[in-house]
Amino acid sequence: MSPARKRGILIGAVLAVVAIVVAAVVLLVKEDQAPAADSGPGESAANVQESPAQVAARFLRLFDLGDLSTAPVDDPAAATAALTGTRNTLNGASVKTSLGEVPTTPGEATSTSATFHAAWTFAGNSVWKYEGKLDLVRNGGKWVVRWAMSAIHPKLEAGQRLSVAPVSAKPVVADRDGKALVGGDSAGVAPILQGALSKVASEQNGGTGTPATVTVSRVDASGKPVETLFGQAAETEKPLVSTLSVASQAAAQKAVDGFGGSAIIVAMKTSGELLAIAQNAAAGNQPKALSGLYAPGSAFKIATAAAALQQGGVSADSPVACPGSEQIGTRTLKNDNGFDLGTVSLKTAFAASCNTTFGRLAGQLPADGLAKAASQFGLNADFEIPGLATETGKVESSGSGDEQVEAGIGQGRVQVSPLGAALMAATVATGKPVVPKLWQGLETKVNAGYQAPSAGVLNQVRAMMREVCTTGTAKALKGSGAVFGKTGTAQFGSGADANGWFVGYRGDIAFAVMLEGANDSKPAVQLAAKFLAG
Repeated sequence: MSPARKRGILIGAVLAVVAIVVAAVVLLVKEDQAPAADSGPGESAANVQESPAQVAARFLRLFDLGDLSTAPVDDPAAATAALTGTRNTLNGASVKTSLGEVPTTPGEATSTSATFHAAWTFAGNSVWKYEGKLDLVRNGGKWVVRWAMSAIHPKLEAGQRLSVAPVSAKPVVADRDGKALVGGDSAGVAPILQGALSKVASEQNGGTGTPATVTVSRVDASGKPVETLFGQAAETEKPLVSTLSVASQAAAQKAVDGFGGSAIIVAMKTSGELLAIAQNAAAGNQPKALSGLYAPGSAFKIATAAAALQQGGVSADSPVACPGSEQIGTRTLKNDNGFDLGTVSLKTAFAASCNTTFGRLAGQLPADGLAKAASQFGLNADFEIPGLATETGKVESSGSGDEQVEAGIGQGRVQVSPLGAALMAATVATGKPVVPKLWQGLETKVNAGYQAPSAGVLNQVRAMMREVCTTGTAKALKGSGAVFGKTGTAQFGSGADANGWFVGYRGDIAFAVMLEGANDSKPAVQLAAKFLAG
C-alpha cells in the first residue's frame, strides 16, 4: 500500500471517531432536555416536570385507590387520614373519578385549579355523582394539590365531614294505603311484580337507574347535620303509588303459598284497580297470572249464559234439559260424575254446571255468538298497563259446530288468562267495561276496548252466579259472605289432567283463582275462601 493511501485511511478513521463522540454528546444533551415521563406515584423526581393536569390526574388515580400517602399533595398524612375516614363512613363504597377542565397555566403562575367528576357506588348499586374541584399550588418548584376537605366534596368545609344513613324506611313504590311495595319494609311483598314495579319507578325517576339506598349529608364537628348532599329525593318526594293493596296481596300470597301445586290468584276492585297478583313457587317465575292463557272450562259459562240470554231466546228461569250425557253433533258431552237433573231452570243448570245444557245452548248460537259474548266481558280486549305485559284472553268465531259445542263449556280453542277471568267477574259486578289499572296517576292505554252486556242480561247472570255459591258447585263459600261466582274444570294436553278455576266477586272485589293440574274445581273454591277470609 502506498504512503498516501495509508494517510487517507488514518485520517478517515480519526474523523469517524470524532463524529461518534459528537453524536453521543448531542444525544446526551437532548435526553437531558426531554420532559420527565409520568413514572408513577412513588417517584417524586417525576413531579419536577409534571404539569398541573398531570398532577391532578395522578392525585385522582390515588384518590380512587384510597391511599394519598404518596400523592402529589401538600399534606399527604392529613389527606390520607381524611380519605380513609370518608371511605369508612360511606361503608366501603367504591369511587371512580375522572379529570375535568384544567386551565392553561402561565409559566410564572403559582396557583391554579382543576375540576373533576366523582361517582360513588353504594351497596344496592345506587350511585352518587358530583363535580369537584382541586386547588393546585407550586411548592418547592413542583405543582401539588393544596389539601382541604373540599377536595373530597366541594361543599365540605374545615371541621366538617360526611355522614351516611340508610333510606330503607322510605318506600320507592307504595300501595294504595301508603305501605311499601318497593323499598322500605317491603321484603317479600308482591314477588312476581317486583321487577315491573322497580322498572316503572326507575323510569319515572328520570331513568337514572336504581333509587338511592342511602342519604349522604355533611355534618359539623359535633355530628349535627348541615345539608343532605345525596338521597334527599327519597326523603322529600312522594313515592309512586300503586293500586295494589299490601293486605290483599298478603292474603292472596298466603293462600297460594299454602297450596301444594301451581296456584294463581288475581284480585281487583270492580273499578279495575288491581289489588293483588299472586302465584306460588310451583307456578314458576313467569307472570302467568297476567299473560298465561288457559282453557277456562265451565268458568266460561258466564259468557255462554250471556250469549244464550241475548241470542238464544232464553231467560234465567227458562226450563232446559240437563241429561247426564248427550251427543251433540259428533261430540258426546258428560256432566261431572254423570249427574242427571232432568228438566230444570237455566239458573239451576248453571249452578250445577251442566255441560250438556250449555253445550247444546252453544251449538244453537251463530258461529260468532260466543266470540261476541266473550268480547263483552273483556276477553278479547287489549290493554297496555305501565310495567306489565298482559293478555286477557282469545275467543274467536267457531270454525265448526263441534268447535262451538266445545267452546260453550270453555274447552277447545277458548283461552283466558287469570287476569281476564277476574276482568270478566268485575264486568258482571259493575255492569260496564272495566279497564285494569296498576298505578294511581299512570293511565292504562286501551288498544282495544269493549262494551258490556245490557243491564237486563247482567242482572240474570248475577242471579245465576249467586246461586252457584249458595246451592251449586261453590256452596262451600256460603260462609264467606255474599259471593257471586262460577267454578270451572278444564282439561288440557292429552286430557288426562285438568286445571281448576273459581271466578267471582264479593262486594267491590273481583277475583280469579286458577290451579294448574288440580283436576277439580273444589280446591280453587277452598283457596277463594282462604283469600276472602284474609
